[in-house]
Amino acid sequence: MFKLKDMPLFSQLSKEDLAELQSEMLIQHYEKDSIVFYEGDESEYLQILLDGIVRLYKTSPKGTQIHMHNFIAPDVIALFAAFEQVPFPATCEFLSDGIVGLIPLDKIYAHMENVDFSISLVSALSKRMKLLADLLHKETIYTSEAKIADILLNNTTVFKRLKNNEIASIINMTPETLSRILGKFKKENIITIKSHVVTLHDKNALLKIIETNKI
Repeated sequence: MFKLKDMPLFSQLSKEDLAELQSEMLIQHYEKDSIVFYEGDESEYLQILLDGIVRLYKTSPKGTQIHMHNFIAPDVIALFAAFEQVPFPATCEFLSDGIVGLIPLDKIYAHMENVDFSISLVSALSKRMKLLADLLHKETIYTSEAKIADILLNNTTVFKRLKNNEIASIINMTPETLSRILGKFKKENIITIKSHVVTLHDKNALLKIIETNKI
């Protein structure tokens, strides 16, 4: 299990401050597929992922799950919701067994006078804004081919860790569409997949698919 000192957000705090926050943190253990919080829930805690992998997803009016992002420990979950004091914009579910630490927000605010800590917080919030902007771009602009090309270039190891239906869920498409497009890529000798290990033979072809938004 990770500690607060392992996280960039808290790296500027003194040992005394870290020890204080660590002592105030509530520890919760989860099994795979457990829900940490639902879309619309409210909380007075900052959620710290100390072990495991979670995914955030929204649910459409028709009940379809729309994947937003995966977080791998150590990381902070729902940073915006915590500091804006608004309901969680998505549901958080564990993809593995894991641990979440809960720090009362008033304990976090007590350290905001630390300039370096405040700067670290602003930086973390800025990264989340970029994450949301990238997500919006991919969901509104990218074709299915471009989405798969992007994950092959930037997160190839996901094919070792997850099943195809889980990967398809992450990029918001059906497993059948994922399999069909991976078959195209293999036929064009862009990639090969053996025992869930992906080998990229033509990165330029994948980049071109992303740039042109077609195969």
